Amino acid sequence: MSFLQPSRSPWPGRMLSILRIVTAACFIIHGTQKLFNWPPSPQPMHVELMSQFGLAGVLETFGGLAILLGIFTRPIAFLLAGEMAVAYFQVHFPRSFFPVLNGGDNVVLFCFIFLYLSVAGAATWSIDHTIASNRFDDSR
Repeated sequence: MSFLQPSRSPWPGRMLSILRIVTAACFIIHGTQKLFNWPPSPQPMHVELMSQFGLAGVLETFGGLAILLGIFTRPIAFLLAGEMAVAYFQVHFPRSFFPVLNGGDNVVLFCFIFLYLSVAGAATWSIDHTIASNRFDDSR
């Protein structure tokens, strides 16, 4: 088999699951730091829950948890990609055009990984996959 042909291995789906899980775990930490000051920040945050920053913390914590579990992955990933686009253009872009200079590297990466997940889905190790597999098995 040529390296240019699509793989028949189970590993692409598994690696997509690993990418989803690791990304979500990193993303959740941003939310818990905003909402619960955990892990503790050198400059403790006092976030109003009904503010844009509070909404970001809720989306990052609970949207990240949904992505980690792989449930409702496509719509939630699309929502989180939008959140990251807003965060980038409101907070980072005004500092500089270049993400390496404006501190927005992680925001850009989160945005595009979530955008990819909104198209690709949760992959093999997910609740979405389990539900879809059971649905397919029940329809026979």
